[in-house]
Amino acid sequence: MPETLRLASVNVNGVRAAFRKGMGEWLEGRGVDVLAMQEVRADDAHLDELFGSVESSGWHILHDPCEIKGRAGVAIASRVPAVAHRTGLGAPDAQESIQSSGRWLEADFELGGTPVTVISNYTHSGEVGTPRQEAKWAFLDAMGARMNELVDERELVAIVGDFNVGHRELDIKNWRGNVKKSGFLPRERAYFDRFFGPRGELVAGVDGSEAPGFGWVDVGRRWAGEVDGPYTWWSNRGQAFDNDTGWRIDYHVVTPGLAERVENYAIDRAAAYDERWSDHAPVVVDYRLGARP
Repeated sequence: MPETLRLASVNVNGVRAAFRKGMGEWLEGRGVDVLAMQEVRADDAHLDELFGSVESSGWHILHDPCEIKGRAGVAIASRVPAVAHRTGLGAPDAQESIQSSGRWLEADFELGGTPVTVISNYTHSGEVGTPRQEAKWAFLDAMGARMNELVDERELVAIVGDFNVGHRELDIKNWRGNVKKSGFLPRERAYFDRFFGPRGELVAGVDGSEAPGFGWVDVGRRWAGEVDGPYTWWSNRGQAFDNDTGWRIDYHVVTPGLAERVENYAIDRAAAYDERWSDHAPVVVDYRLGARP
């Protein structure tokens, strides 16, 4: 394992289709150490076959499939095996545990003598006024509770993947047209106000709520600064990709200790619409390993 961890995350929108369109070639040339995937929609055997076909083979695969076949599914592929892993979110007998099927996978690694936890997260897309939105609220509540546990337990944690929420107006090109739609609801965005607010301090949410901050870091926003995007997902409708009318909904959400180790952040946006292998672009971040800098 090199001195730098290259951690990539991407919603593959069906891993078998992604490999048919060029995901394997991207992976061979990108130097990724750990890859977190969402919306895998495949079986263990499919993942083994696909990653076994990559020229730089030898990948170790963890997979949490959805209980509903053909839906969701999260996975983590790594160059070294995890020392432990956990699936699901929320108490074992809680409703949110059922709702997190195929959506939350934690993997603990020892990388260059440094313990690092990587979590592949696929938050519900939701739909206003339907049970899908209720499932999203439950999932976000359970996520927040787990984040508070994790930040107390360990120093280096990355929750990565498709969070299905644009936190700020900078994160959605057409934000004015989406303020009443799932993905940009004020109540959803308030969760992220708390996630990224100073730990233990009262944070005012965009929805008017007040609650203590969690103290986690949005790597993408810290790296890019106060600019539009850069976006990670584009609708397949119309000319959204060509016009860069996108959403930034794929994040690396990390503990402060890991945020100090960021060396590079990139969004691998395809050069052209017909060169994409998913409607999401991979988010690739380099983290320095070893002793505390």
